[in-house]
Amino acid sequence: MRCHSPKLDVLGSHFELWLKMELWQYGNSFKTRAALLAMESLTPEQKMKGVIAMSAGNHAIAVTYAAKKYGVSAKVLMPKAASSVRVDQCKILGAEVLLMENMQELFSKINDIQKAEDRVLVHPFEGERVALGTGTLGLEIHQQLGKLDALMVGIGGGGLIAGVANACKQLQPDIQVIGVEPEGSAVMSASFKEGKPAVLEKNNTIADSLSPPKAEAYSYSLCRKFIDKIVVISDEEIKKAMRFLFYEMKLAVEPAAAVSIAALMGPLREQLSGKRVAIILSGTNIDTRSYCNLINN
Repeated sequence: MRCHSPKLDVLGSHFELWLKMELWQYGNSFKTRAALLAMESLTPEQKMKGVIAMSAGNHAIAVTYAAKKYGVSAKVLMPKAASSVRVDQCKILGAEVLLMENMQELFSKINDIQKAEDRVLVHPFEGERVALGTGTLGLEIHQQLGKLDALMVGIGGGGLIAGVANACKQLQPDIQVIGVEPEGSAVMSASFKEGKPAVLEKNNTIADSLSPPKAEAYSYSLCRKFIDKIVVISDEEIKKAMRFLFYEMKLAVEPAAAVSIAALMGPLREQLSGKRVAIILSGTNIDTRSYCNLINN
């Protein structure tokens, strides 16, 4: 699904800002791109055995949607704190859902379950197929908007920005690619400092879609190669951006989708003044109660 990039000028004349509307994607997030590619790549034997995935929500929904479309059995592991809307959506689409205590437990148990059932693991952010799937976003942004000064992308495990940055840098080498992380889950910033994929002891952010317990080698290598800068923002800045998107544009986005707007309203406002900038509104899978609590807090 090719999502529109409308020009956003309500921030005033500081930027020429464009939004890539992945919240209108099938499954309501960008994750569906790589999930569909994963199903397309399965052998007939693998389709018979089914797939397994772990996610705070968006990847689980995307894999479940893609699996249903291709007639494949899906099992997804999700944290108990996951939004009820996301869990219910996976069940409605036909997935078997297993709830775990937290993201750390998800990542520690997924391989054992996958091996025991011989399902194909569809990783949320690691591997060539993930980068190829998210890379289609970079291609579309370039085709729709042409030359840009900067592209801003939220970072969780790095699967989105790895593919998008790879594509955009090949199509326009001088574009500045800026990653944005929540300060309570800044695993890629930690990885850049350590010079290798980092592991977090805990995650603490309202942007649960951007809260992996660790970085992985392939995504990290692409991020290290193609990202020009990473900005870290607070949960309060994310809430402010969510309120801005709702009251000024009537868009109800999940916290992860608001991180780039948050950075643009805060630490990057002066740096990108007068620039032609694009950001990705990555998803909108959040329940009404949680959303209202966040924007009204």
